[in-house]
Formats: sequence, C-alpha cells, structure tokens
Amino acid sequence: MIKTDAIIIGAGPVGLFAVHQLGIKGLKSEVIDNLDRAGGQCIELYPEKPIYDIPAITECTGKDLTDNLLQQIKPFKANFHFSERVEEVTQDKNNWIIKTNKNKKFTAPNIIIAGGVGSFEPRKLSLKEAEKFEGKSVFYSVTNKEILKNKNISIFGGGDSALDWALELSNTSNVTLIHRRDEFRGAPHTLSEIKKLQKKGKISIKTPCQLTSIEGDKTINAIEIKYDDEKNEKIKTDVILSFFGLIMKLGPITEWGLNIDKKVISVNTNNFETNKSGIFAVGDICTYPGKLKLILSGFHEVALASVECFKRARPKEKFRFEFTTSSKTIQERLGKLKK
Repeated sequence: MIKTDAIIIGAGPVGLFAVHQLGIKGLKSEVIDNLDRAGGQCIELYPEKPIYDIPAITECTGKDLTDNLLQQIKPFKANFHFSERVEEVTQDKNNWIIKTNKNKKFTAPNIIIAGGVGSFEPRKLSLKEAEKFEGKSVFYSVTNKEILKNKNISIFGGGDSALDWALELSNTSNVTLIHRRDEFRGAPHTLSEIKKLQKKGKISIKTPCQLTSIEGDKTINAIEIKYDDEKNEKIKTDVILSFFGLIMKLGPITEWGLNIDKKVISVNTNNFETNKSGIFAVGDICTYPGKLKLILSGFHEVALASVECFKRARPKEKFRFEFTTSSKTIQERLGKLKK
C-alpha cells in the first residue's frame, strides 16, 4: 500500500501543476495516468501546435508546456504511474483507497481528478485499408512536423485541429483540406486565412466529399475522394492527417458515486471539491457556473483545491497563506535555499 497526501489522476498540464501547488505546501503526491507519458492532450493531440494563452509565455507548444511543468515540479519528487488506470475507489474513514488495473494500491486523504475529458482515442478513418499505413503515412495527431515538410498532405476534418494544421503546414508543404460538408466548425479567423491562401493557390479545399480509397504499398501515393454529386477525384498524397475528433470514455469513474452530468463532474467553486469529501475535480473534467475550459482556468482550480487538501492532510496544522517571493519555507521546498 502506497501512502501519500494526495493522489492525482491525470498527468496533463493541470495535473502536473497540482503537484506544484501541493508541493509548495509540503504535501507529497502520487500521479496516475492511463497514457504512457506526461502531458495529456497537449502531448497526444497537439505537441507542436502553438498555444498563446499561458500567462507570461508569448507562445509555446504542448510539448514545451509539458516539459516546463515537469522541470518546475522536479523539487517535489512526485512518483508517476503511467499506463495505469484507476479501477476501484473505496473509503476508509477519512482516507480514500485506490486500486489500479495493475493491482497497485494507494491510500490518501485527497484525490484530485485532473483527467481532462477522460481516457480518449482518436476517431479513426472508416476505411479498413487505412490501418496498415497508421504511424507511417496516416496520422491522427502531429508529433513531429519536421517529417511533414515538402510533402503532399491531405487533411481530413472541419474543426480547429484540421484548420490549424492546414494553415501551419501550408508554409512547407502542399496541403489539401478535405471535409464532408461545405461548412467548417473551426475558428472563423483561421478559416478566413485559409480562404486567402486558397485564392493564392497555396491550399486546396475539397468539399463536400469523403475518402473512398487509398493507393500505395508500404507508403501512400494517392487517395480517391467522392463528392456528394457522385463525382470522383484522385489526389496525389504522401501523408493523410485525419482530425475527426475523439472518442471520450470516462471509464470506471462513473461508478464512484460522483455528480456526473454529460461526462463532467459538478464541483463547488470554494475548493473544487465534488459531492464526495476529499475528492476534487479540476480542469476539463469539472463543471460549475461560468466554467471556461482553458488550461489557465485549471491552474486556478488546483491552487484552491490544494488548500483544502492541506487542511485534510494536516488537520492539526493551521494553513498559512504565503507568497513564494517572501516565504523561506517555500523557497527551501523549491530548492532555492539551503535548509
């Protein structure tokens, strides 16, 4: 049995910052994630996509943000348990006991659910023949845009991911944007920029149509699409990027007795505690009046949740709010001062 002050479920940006907020208060944490590495959606979906709304950082990628957060929490020596999923949660007086699919057991007075939208996987292309090209010529996220330079790229989808990458990759590659409808769901500004590039001949847009076949042996050399008017067109293609969204699964969390509605958990905004004392929900997984699904909102949520976690983990101690700039105790925990 692993004993700790808090168990964090989810190693995305919000879960990582929870380690920091607990750490500066002197609390230890264990982090569990069903993915094989830290970063959550930032790493799985847009590791190289620019992010512009992290305070004091003009621009960073999902990978940059993850790397910086991991560096920031190093002093707290949190243990990570990757490729594991929480299967059971039971209560023992003021503590919670968690069991994972690998039969590890944890006990702590606090559980912080920072699992984003739950476990997820991309909605894949319906063509069976696409499977053999996955990871070689068919991708559902961009992990290394360098390998996409000077390629003929066919991008499928009508949301922000498809539009953002069409715009980004048009600088170095020949991009064709393909969608099953004439209307796009992405940001109007991005679509406007793409339409400008279309007029200049730098991006080709094909709508309304769907993928019907893929040509190639070990790698793709062409695809065929079919329009709603039954016409077919062959497009020279080296790489397919497909952004049809994600299949979200909350998994066993639905059996924990939490207030879940439409795949999100209701919390109070005093400390982001759920209807179960000692279980907190932060980030995209939680909901409350006025909720904004932003990473920076999640940072705020864990800051408040960590205060209540301290009170539960150290019931005999009085919590004292301290600024990191003036607290010698916090600076020692951060390794800035010698103890």
